[in-house]
Amino acid sequence: MMARGNSTPGYKLIFFAACLCLLSSGPLWAQTTAAEKSEVTKPEAPKDVLGRGTPRGALLGFMSAAKKDNLDIAVLYLNTSLRGPDAQLLAHQLATVLDRRLPARLNQISDKPEGSIPDPLQPDQDVIGTIETEDGELDIVLERVDRGKLGKVWLFSRRTLASIPKVFQELNTPAVEELLPSFLVKTRIGGVPLFQWLALFPGMPLLYLLTGLLNRLFSLLAGHLRRRIKHNPTLKNPRLLGVPSRLLLVAAAIYVVVGRFSLPLLARQFWFTVALFIAVAACLWFLLLFNRFAENYFLRHRPNLSGSASVLRLLRRTVDVLLLFAGFLFVLYHFGVDLTAALAGLGVGGIAVALAAQKTLENVIGGVSLIADQVVRVGDFLNLGDVQGTVEDVGMRSTRIRTLDRTLVSLPNGQIAGMRLETLSARDKFWFHPIIGLRYETSTDQLHSVLEGIRTLLVRHPKVESSSVRVRFIRLGAYSFDMEVIAYVFARDWSDFLEIQEELLFGAIETVHQAGTTLAFPSQTLYVTDGNANPVFRRLANSRSSAGDDRDSNSSGVHELVPRAR
Repeated sequence: MMARGNSTPGYKLIFFAACLCLLSSGPLWAQTTAAEKSEVTKPEAPKDVLGRGTPRGALLGFMSAAKKDNLDIAVLYLNTSLRGPDAQLLAHQLATVLDRRLPARLNQISDKPEGSIPDPLQPDQDVIGTIETEDGELDIVLERVDRGKLGKVWLFSRRTLASIPKVFQELNTPAVEELLPSFLVKTRIGGVPLFQWLALFPGMPLLYLLTGLLNRLFSLLAGHLRRRIKHNPTLKNPRLLGVPSRLLLVAAAIYVVVGRFSLPLLARQFWFTVALFIAVAACLWFLLLFNRFAENYFLRHRPNLSGSASVLRLLRRTVDVLLLFAGFLFVLYHFGVDLTAALAGLGVGGIAVALAAQKTLENVIGGVSLIADQVVRVGDFLNLGDVQGTVEDVGMRSTRIRTLDRTLVSLPNGQIAGMRLETLSARDKFWFHPIIGLRYETSTDQLHSVLEGIRTLLVRHPKVESSSVRVRFIRLGAYSFDMEVIAYVFARDWSDFLEIQEELLFGAIETVHQAGTTLAFPSQTLYVTDGNANPVFRRLANSRSSAGDDRDSNSSGVHELVPRAR
């Protein structure tokens, strides 16, 4: 008891000491927490109001300022020591060169603060395009420059700016905007010049109609040559250019026209994007038509495959969806969208769908395997577990069977794929296997005659496979001499086999009757024996008399049941 009482103050002292330590460490804890917060929430780099934080933003901002004749703003995108009118002149020359010569691949220019980093040795430089000059190819390079409080911004490099005045002197082809009336260029709808709207809406349908006229011209020429070669004036004109081919012609025409004329950079970017979309749509259309043609081709050349139409339709739709999805991903990639996250999300979504539709997928895959292996066909007579009937339809999810009771049973394909399946209608020949029993009064000569007669009957029958015939005396049965008959019968179906079997059985009965014997049937014979005739029974009777049995031994009868044919 004294030990317990002395221990309580010790625990109190330890508790108070721990509290003091925690209180004394409060400022240190506060400093640590503040340090952690400062590490977690680092100050972000200031965003450049001119959009020079990324290579693409720097290019678009510079072109926008130059288009608006804000040369003072455009100079801020140049890494040059020039000032005043000289800097403005250089900005104007650079904008003109880029507007005329820079490839329209704005979507491929990096939109990240660190750039595309193609060369790890020069991480602060990014090539946004290459233009053709008289001295060869010139790389348009942006370099990342530290501007102090503004942070790092992307500017046109000094090396690129040094070559711009000479390239500007090479521009001798006037721009399309200089050849058009001023109202078509200066009039803007939604920031887009009027001539571009006219080229888009009236021009594109007109170009498509021209491809239709070209299709008719080629069809007339091809039809004329076809009728002349085959000497058949009733042949119709073939259709040479379908809708996808005409769309490809439209895309090619846009690409050629835009490349031939000196359009502004943004206009070239727009029209090349339009041509690319039209080409992608035409290619997808071609692939979808080819997919449908492949389905029809297999259906025409293999029309008897059970369920093949369902499998081919499923494959066609799956391929169609994959093609459309691939085209969608290509469009996203063209606009610079990162496909990694999209594909990762698609994988997670696919797993979720697969788990949710596990049974459905199991049945669909089972149906595909059944149809591909041709295990189940329409018209087959099956013995499937406790179901017996004729297959009426093999679908992608289930198989329908018409039973002998004329009911319709639908079984999932996944279940059928894992069951023991017996196709009765697929037999190439039927097994004829009766057991014939003769009476015990049959002599050996009669037995040999019956064996030989039945063997001859089977061998001579046209529907019996002679090499499979076997007729043997196999055992002494309980009430008959048993003969085993084995033979294979060629028959179209089960009904035909039953008819042939009936004919053979009648022939076997006639052979037995011709041999002078008959077929046995289950019977018993009762034998009654006099006791005086057998000394064994006499001794048995005497022993019973000495034991006090008052029955007369002469009148006693012993009964024995012996199986015997009558």
